[in-house]
Amino acid sequence: MGVMVTKDEDENQALTRRINADLREKVEKVQVADGEDPDFIADSEYFEQYEKTGRFGWIWFVLGLLAIVSLVFIILL
Repeated sequence: MGVMVTKDEDENQALTRRINADLREKVEKVQVADGEDPDFIADSEYFEQYEKTGRFGWIWFVLGLLAIVSLVFIILL
């Protein structure tokens, strides 16, 4: 059996309202005007020494393809 609870019977309405108000306030602080990206990923330390893939990056693709072909060959034979 289940108990049906409506929104009016919520015992924690005050707490729910406070949490919602706090979350709304935080969202308003984070929102940036002019459509800028609010996640600040460009400022993270991860990207400080970020480099693009070199001209020999395609070798990793070939090695992965050879590994998959080898596994298929081992399994089927």
